[in-house]
Amino acid sequence: MRKLQQLLITQKVLILNPAYVAGKVGVICGQEILGGGQLSGRWLIQVAYEAEDIVLSLPPCEFQSLNHKVVDD
Repeated sequence: MRKLQQLLITQKVLILNPAYVAGKVGVICGQEILGGGQLSGRWLIQVAYEAEDIVLSLPPCEFQSLNHKVVDD
């Protein structure tokens, strides 16, 4: 089976949404963890926005990996 490479911390991604940061490059900081240690399915992405860095909580459909390697299972 072929699939896209797993997302990794420090991996660069292209932000697709929300609109105010779309087109910017961000860096994955890790998966969002809810109370009780449960994963939310969202990723924390650090991105430069205006004069400061911000961290976004995004589902995978709102960003695209800039490392497009495909791996075999």
